[in-house]
Amino acid sequence: MLKIIDKYILKRYLVTFSVMLLMFIPIGIVIDVSEKVNRMIENKVPFKEIALYYLDFTIYFANLLFPIFLFLSVIWFTSKLANNTEIIAILSSGISFSRFMRPYIIGATIISVFALIMSIFLVPSASAGFKSFRYKYLIGNGQNEVRDNSDVFRQISKDEYIFVSNFQEANQTAYNFSMEKFEGDQLKYKLIANRIKWNPKEKNYTLFNFTKRKVGVMGDIIETAERKDTVFNFDLEDLTPVVYIAETLPLNELHKFIDKEKARGSSNINTYLVVLYKKYSIPVSAFILTIIAVAVSAMKRRGGMGANLAIGIVLAFAFVFLDKVFGVLAEKSTAPPMLAVWTPNIVFGILALYLLRNAKR
Repeated sequence: MLKIIDKYILKRYLVTFSVMLLMFIPIGIVIDVSEKVNRMIENKVPFKEIALYYLDFTIYFANLLFPIFLFLSVIWFTSKLANNTEIIAILSSGISFSRFMRPYIIGATIISVFALIMSIFLVPSASAGFKSFRYKYLIGNGQNEVRDNSDVFRQISKDEYIFVSNFQEANQTAYNFSMEKFEGDQLKYKLIANRIKWNPKEKNYTLFNFTKRKVGVMGDIIETAERKDTVFNFDLEDLTPVVYIAETLPLNELHKFIDKEKARGSSNINTYLVVLYKKYSIPVSAFILTIIAVAVSAMKRRGGMGANLAIGIVLAFAFVFLDKVFGVLAEKSTAPPMLAVWTPNIVFGILALYLLRNAKR
């Protein structure tokens, strides 16, 4: 049963976190609009697609900065409790610090469940819409970035290779498609097309401006067509950029995709595993960051809320920095992805226990 003090703190916890989201997400949208409004006007983007993009942007942005929002919101309202001597009154009444932490842990549990549901059900589709809009209308946003993220070169079987660029999730179309088949070191044939489009109803692909060159001993045979429907032995996901596909697959499909890529011996498997493990590590970070925030801000300081917020901002960005560094380390090196993804939680978990022990004193 929740006591009055539990309801009071839990309400402050959830309300402050919600207000923090409602404050910073519009700021993020305004900044994004100011950066991209010229390209949207130049490309005559329909208002409906812009509205859907910013709905996806809101979910994507909230999930990306979830740890910072949570950490700062807990420090904010706990510092107010400390400055108003409410925490001193609570502890002086005989309530232990561990008992004082109960509503915070309940709040962290609610936020963790919410974050987990978002990462499983909402974030993949939001990420797909967010990435698709960027590649469709904002492709000029850094030629190197677009090329690095949207070009795909994959080995789909022992002797077959495919290449595409600029995949668009919205219409399931990729550009500059090519496919090569070898026998040993000898090229047997090569397909090229300006576009390749997946047809969900027919379960096949349509090639536009299609050319096939069969390599022969006496001479090559060339076949051309403006449009050709055909079936390939690769999936639509194989045309999707590495980071793009990992972020846009629901949890069950991501597990299946990872199993398939492991069977193929994919060199990008660590990238997929990082996305998978982060779905579980981010909700756990809610508990760790809550404990650190309470331990840091429960003490009344001479600098008041400003000092607590300064400490909180430094720790929050240190957490995000570690998370990004170890995520890239797992993707680009031989470091175990699970260990790399969970290292920030382990480091800050140890820090949380240390600060909590001192706070109890």
